[in-house]
Amino acid sequence: MTAPAIRLDIVSDIVCPWCAIGLAAVEQAVARLDGAAEVTLAFHPLELNPGLPPEGEKIADNLARKYGAGPDQARAAGDRIRAAAAELGVDMRGRSDRLYDTFDAHRLLHWAGTIGAQLPLKKALLARYFAKGQNVSDPDVLVGAAADAGLDTDEAHAVLAEGRFAGDVRAAENYWRGEGVLSVPTLVLDGRYAIPGAQSVERLERALRRRLTDA
Repeated sequence: MTAPAIRLDIVSDIVCPWCAIGLAAVEQAVARLDGAAEVTLAFHPLELNPGLPPEGEKIADNLARKYGAGPDQARAAGDRIRAAAAELGVDMRGRSDRLYDTFDAHRLLHWAGTIGAQLPLKKALLARYFAKGQNVSDPDVLVGAAADAGLDTDEAHAVLAEGRFAGDVRAAENYWRGEGVLSVPTLVLDGRYAIPGAQSVERLERALRRRLTDA
């Protein structure tokens, strides 16, 4: 008997810590289904900080600029992130103190989607930033992530150098904003049920099992 299919669209960014934490929770929730459903993950772009310069921006400066957060607030936010990451086994030991432009990373992810390899590339990109502290706007880092994911590095380099899929990424971002998605991560179950924010493994498992009941 074939397991029922569930599609999980994940609107997220690369340098968003809650996106990394949320993905880990999704994978653990899916594992808890123990084969009761065939869950397909599809990643979609929503840049938190489009147009950052090549050297990026310090996280503390970004929080102060966007939210008026002072040093104490920034430290408290960092503590919450580290605690949530540790609980789910997400390696953030090398997390950079800077944010970087992620448009090219999203172009590479779109390409990976055309060959059924988004998940390994997404995880490789997150590891490059959070575990290794690398600049994910740097083409060499992006091609390295493609290599980590087992993808063709010559093709990855060509995608980046030739500006491929720029229009697709812009169109996808506009679509999701038009659907009211303004924060990441946002999960959408089978195009019908939106789940905002990084949720617990338990809540995600319940949502997936309810979807199986509704199907």
